[in-house]
Amino acid sequence: MPHVTTDDGVKLYFEEVGDGTPIVFVHEYAGDWRAWEPQMRHFGRRYRCISYCARGYPPSDVPESHESYSQDRARDDIRSVLDGLGIDAAHVVGLSMGGFATLHFGFRYPDRALSLTVAGCGYGAEADKREQFRLETEATAARIAVEGMDVVGKSYAIGPTRVQFQAKDPRGWKEFETQLREHSTLGSANTMRGVQARRPSLYDLVEEMRALTVPTLIVNGDEDEPCLDPGNFMKRNIPSAALSVLPKTGHTMNLEEPALFNAVVEDFLHTVESGRWTLRDPRSVSGGIVTPAEEK
Repeated sequence: MPHVTTDDGVKLYFEEVGDGTPIVFVHEYAGDWRAWEPQMRHFGRRYRCISYCARGYPPSDVPESHESYSQDRARDDIRSVLDGLGIDAAHVVGLSMGGFATLHFGFRYPDRALSLTVAGCGYGAEADKREQFRLETEATAARIAVEGMDVVGKSYAIGPTRVQFQAKDPRGWKEFETQLREHSTLGSANTMRGVQARRPSLYDLVEEMRALTVPTLIVNGDEDEPCLDPGNFMKRNIPSAALSVLPKTGHTMNLEEPALFNAVVEDFLHTVESGRWTLRDPRSVSGGIVTPAEEK
């Protein structure tokens, strides 16, 4: 069974397909390496695609203590995948929890990222949502520990940003729910406590965002309410960022709308690889509405 080993000794399971420029896919809390199957099949035709399981998600190791899980560890585990596979730099594509890890990877290791796709990133980031998010994550972790993922996964899969997937594609959603319920109870509870509940707010990372020049694509579903304002915030503060919003779409966007998601990401990658992805023109943020600021 293929795996890489992190600098703290955790084995991470991965699968790969294709040849060429590498893309690393980083899954969300409710997913695992299987959640990227539509992207592995599509992008594997032209790229070397790697999808891996985060720590706590079998067949990767499941550390016993939630102290072995954190936003920094999730960030550095991406680096461990690259190091373990002998990859100097890759396009990194992350959804939700994986989107946070992707963004932090760009902050910390910009020379290792050819580009960043930050999808569905923003849960709990807004100041007026921080306490609510902390309480909900703590309650969810406690419930998982007591009832198990087979039970909790049923309700998690029909959250307010997942029902769009269920309505559009009942068969695909059922596969997603089944895979979610197979996750490790210990790993899921630890991830919720160690990563989700303790990650810093995006709104506290303005300095890091303004220094980021790695080509960045932010992708949100327009019915993924917790991510809409944070997505706009990232777009406004990351000079290398563009924002794409998928219509009538929730959180699980790469599975809910795989063709549209793939097309948006593929166009982004082609633009980056052709050398045409530029920083935002400062004239577009000069303060004017109709005319340049200096003409007022």
